[in-house]
Amino acid sequence: MNQTNSSLETEKTVRNRQTRATGRADTRRALVWCGTELLTERGFQVTGIDEVLKRVGVPKGSFYHFFKSKDEFGAAVIENYVEYYARKMDRIFDDHSCSPLTRLKTFVENAKHGMTKFDFKRGCLIGNLGQELASLDNQFRLQLEAVLVSWEERVTACLQDAMAAGEIGKDNDPQALSRFFWIGWEGAILRSKLTRSLAPIDQFVQLYFSKIAV
Repeated sequence: MNQTNSSLETEKTVRNRQTRATGRADTRRALVWCGTELLTERGFQVTGIDEVLKRVGVPKGSFYHFFKSKDEFGAAVIENYVEYYARKMDRIFDDHSCSPLTRLKTFVENAKHGMTKFDFKRGCLIGNLGQELASLDNQFRLQLEAVLVSWEERVTACLQDAMAAGEIGKDNDPQALSRFFWIGWEGAILRSKLTRSLAPIDQFVQLYFSKIAV
């Protein structure tokens, strides 16, 4: 084989490897996104691996190629959801074309739209799993708590900006207000999903803003 043919073979081998690697990455991504949808709707315990495989259209061997266990799959789903949600939150809270409290209200309206879009079948994956898994697996508990803390930090920063802009009183504690927001918010999301109504969210938000706004 001459050098030209050898080079062509090498390039073909590299392309084939890249194609296979891309295919594997796409399969893993499809599994994780399917898991994200199902776990958001149904929870971790109820969702079976077989249903995920059926929806994605891959054999069971493919699943265990990427994940050693359902718990490892669950951790990947949480990570995927967190990355997705972080991008969404950053788009809202980094938009300095509107006032800080308007940003927080935009976050609320965005979430309400998502609730109605999926006919109240999907809530907050982190809140759902927090109730379901925190008492069962310490690793899940730590992972979920870290997510909630990161969300609190985003809203804390927003409320600090609101205080600087004179939208909330100087005697308020932005960190405490942020923690209170998330405690109430997760409960409102759960109640809205249960009642298939936005009323619990609207009631919580109206009361929250009436208490903090100047």
